[in-house]
Amino acid sequence: MSSTPPPRALVPVLIFVGAVVAVISSLGAPLIPAIADTMGTTLPDAQWALTITLLVGAVATPVIGRLGDGPRRREVVLAVLAVVTLGGLLAALPLDLEWLVVGRGLQGFGLGLTPLAMATAREALDGERSRFTVAALSITVVAGLGLGYPLAGLVAELGGVHAAFWAGAAVSFAALLAAAAVVPASRITSRRPLDVLGALLLGAGLAGALLGLGQGEVEGWTSPLPRSLIAGSVVLLAGWAWWELRTPSPLVDLRLARGRTAATAHSAALLVGLSNYLLLVSVPVLVQAPRTGGPGFGASILVAGLALLPFSAASVLGGRLARLLADRAGPHLVLPAAALVQGGAFLLFELARGELWQVFLVMGVAGLGVGAAFAAFPALVISAVPATETGSAMSLNQVLRYIGFAVGSALAATVLAAATPDGAAAPGSGGYGLVAAIGLAVCLLTAVVAWLLPPRRTPQPAG
Repeated sequence: MSSTPPPRALVPVLIFVGAVVAVISSLGAPLIPAIADTMGTTLPDAQWALTITLLVGAVATPVIGRLGDGPRRREVVLAVLAVVTLGGLLAALPLDLEWLVVGRGLQGFGLGLTPLAMATAREALDGERSRFTVAALSITVVAGLGLGYPLAGLVAELGGVHAAFWAGAAVSFAALLAAAAVVPASRITSRRPLDVLGALLLGAGLAGALLGLGQGEVEGWTSPLPRSLIAGSVVLLAGWAWWELRTPSPLVDLRLARGRTAATAHSAALLVGLSNYLLLVSVPVLVQAPRTGGPGFGASILVAGLALLPFSAASVLGGRLARLLADRAGPHLVLPAAALVQGGAFLLFELARGELWQVFLVMGVAGLGVGAAFAAFPALVISAVPATETGSAMSLNQVLRYIGFAVGSALAATVLAAATPDGAAAPGSGGYGLVAAIGLAVCLLTAVVAWLLPPRRTPQPAG
């Protein structure tokens, strides 16, 4: 460790940056109907205000992680926050939908900041303080999603769609100023060239997959376009994996994912991300759906956002409970237990969603499970890689989460669309039941995969 102690404000600033990233990434979801109405466009077109953020984030995260693994980590953090702020300004201006989508795409670069914040905490902080901050950053990603929905709903109801994006731009600018004041320079002096071919292959593969999922919602899964896009993406991603295992300076060193601990952490991140977004997409639709002729509650966008507050609060509690369970029973039990708790939320969603308070309860239980799982991932990944590869390894974990988010979002939208009768304004009850069944199955699969972890205490990383 350096003889110069880190600033006292470093931990809260890192967590603030993580929260900003999560809130900004979730701004689009509750606003899709309002964007379509304000700009006179269709819901599928307005959906790009969310899809583009996730797409850019999934592609940019490993690139930003690789750039930040070297001596320019501080500069990368500040540059990305500046891009996120610029994106917020573009989305906030009363321009065409295309400009809003461009702005939301620029905001997607912020999704790559969390691994850099974790790497900064691991390098600048000692022992338990470092481990606590890394775990808190992972939980903040989940908690911020829950906070983003009600905040976006409140601001949009008071000032309109563009007001929500003005607020997002202001918050990201505050994060930029705070980071400039306290984030220290990296002590790593070595740097490696950026794997441009790897970035292009990964970007094209993920872009094709997400575009294919989006087109499947619009054109149907029997159409050749979504199937061709997804098939092409599989080929590109296979080529990317082949290249990453052979190039001397890979974008993401997939060899770091070898071993039961790392492989289980990464696969579980994908599955937890998928099941997480099944509920995050379905619940706002259910709460805002008309009461007449369906299971909806006819509530406002603000109430739909408030329904996710229990998720946000419980995710923080779940992270703390995960640390207690790891200390007393061993870290190998945390992920299976978290997956079973999250599965309980889907079981509740199937059996008890007739009252609004029951939906709040479902989201609280889901938050416990997701928060515990996300708190466990960093320690598992970090324990399997050298300190100089923290940013790259956590970027891979983040990318898999975002891919899971995208698949879960598209899958929930597809199921609910198929369950919407012709001429109806909202899905029928069977659609939510199918979402619950799929989510429960994914959670059980996650528990089985997580049980493959070696039943031993995870080695603690060096401070």
